[in-house]
Amino acid sequence: MTARIARGLSSLSATAENASMLRGVFQALGPTSCPREYNFHMHTTSSDGRLPPSDVVTQALQIGLKGFAITDHHSVKGYLAAAKALQLAQSVNPELLLPHLWTGVEINAGLLGTEVHILGYAFDISSDVMQPYLQGRPVRDEHYYADRVIGAIHQAGGLAVLAHPARYRVDATALIKAAVTLGIDGVEAFYAYNNPSPWAPSFDQMALVMGLAERYGLLATCGTDTHGTNLLQRL
Repeated sequence: MTARIARGLSSLSATAENASMLRGVFQALGPTSCPREYNFHMHTTSSDGRLPPSDVVTQALQIGLKGFAITDHHSVKGYLAAAKALQLAQSVNPELLLPHLWTGVEINAGLLGTEVHILGYAFDISSDVMQPYLQGRPVRDEHYYADRVIGAIHQAGGLAVLAHPARYRVDATALIKAAVTLGIDGVEAFYAYNNPSPWAPSFDQMALVMGLAERYGLLATCGTDTHGTNLLQRL
């Protein structure tokens, strides 16, 4: 089903799956890039969020986002619906400057004996290797482990990022070091752990993660991890 819908949106796929372009955006991000310029972590009603994908697009346009990715848990249905909403918005107003939408997903994975979340970006959603992770629920078989998840994202042409590294039971330093050995591309460095209003990355965790990103040559990403009704906040 996912592959069939993806082929119907082939004109968007070429840019939504442009990992090289996205890598360049990630390399230019800073502490103030999110949430009003870029946002690479959000959830819709297609997983555990409260915003319908069409409302995500409406808010993205109102905020003036330059680019974003919907990262629903184990699903790209929100991305597909948002892509259609963007197409509709442009058909109504051909002069409208649209934000760039990349494919995205958040996947549960095992790493160092704990469960982490790995964000996949700019991957081919019709790729066979990604299908186990796009069924709307976590996998618990051999596909569960971080090496398999990272490998699948790469095989599908995408970038793999360790989400909110300082939120897990295992120390962020150990997790990031282990993820590096598995080929992780980046870490979510600019993240608001205590959900402040207005949104701002948590300084101590940001400093730690950014230091590790620089040590290991990793990309640093940002996102609000929105689950509520406002893209500018987490909850």
